[in-house]
Amino acid sequence: MRFVLASNNQKKKGEMSAILQELGIEVLSMEEAGVHTQPEEDGETFEENALIKARAACKASGLPALADDSGLAVDALGGAPGIHSARYCPGSDWDRLQFLLHNMKDIPREKRGARFVSAVACVFPDGTERVWRGECPGLVLEEPQGQGGFGYDPGPDARGGKEQDFPSGPGHGKVRRRTGGRNERQRRGEKIT
Repeated sequence: MRFVLASNNQKKKGEMSAILQELGIEVLSMEEAGVHTQPEEDGETFEENALIKARAACKASGLPALADDSGLAVDALGGAPGIHSARYCPGSDWDRLQFLLHNMKDIPREKRGARFVSAVACVFPDGTERVWRGECPGLVLEEPQGQGGFGYDPGPDARGGKEQDFPSGPGHGKVRRRTGGRNERQRRGEKIT
């Protein structure tokens, strides 16, 4: 079975492929599926934005579509950058991380609570839609640590449990962090809240 990922981001495609290949699902980027649409992500939640992207990719390709919307929600910043994580400031992922750390420079460690939030939407040509959301709580460290991954990976540090290895490199571990260690339930199609 083939699914189109509502993204041309090769790192995201690699993550989704690593998870879904064991289910016999081939993941195609939008470019590989011949999809050239970029819907406006004007939702107010991660779930809404993931659905907007998945619906557009499914409609344009005729294939089942997957999309995610994710970001970092920092308690001391009122949940920012949140759904605007990828557009928090101009530049690269590193620039956005540096901007975040600058905005938090006077916040003490005990008030640096944050969480990675990820919503994944799956839309099928028959109109069936599924959305899952996961959160991984942690702290935003004062300085970047770790390598690999992408986005804000070198900044946060998860608290306790299975997320002790966070941050780590790209691949399956990234998705585990995004879903709060519940990726096995996600693979079985359970709703994650």
